[in-house]
Amino acid sequence: MGWLVLIASGALEAVWAVALSASRGLTRRRPTLLFLGAMTLSMAGLAYAMREIPTGTAYAVWVGIGATLTVLVGVAQGLERLTLARVLLLGLLVGCVVGLKVVS
Repeated sequence: MGWLVLIASGALEAVWAVALSASRGLTRRRPTLLFLGAMTLSMAGLAYAMREIPTGTAYAVWVGIGATLTVLVGVAQGLERLTLARVLLLGLLVGCVVGLKVVS
């Protein structure tokens, strides 16, 4: 159960990162509220997952999922370019996250 919660929390990290950007410095109401809600749920999920998963592993997986999804959202929105180097590096990051799950 901890791993499922951790994966969902990592996805919520991407939500709050994108919402934080859309809030334009916390000046826009809806993105700010989405940021606060997603951040709260993301942190609560990370804390829950850390009851079963070692802190270093949980944090690395959480950040890896959030960072990867945040980049992919930026690409989907046309705000970032997806170059070969980025694809390879994101693939390496995802591989490391999967590796941490396998060895845990």
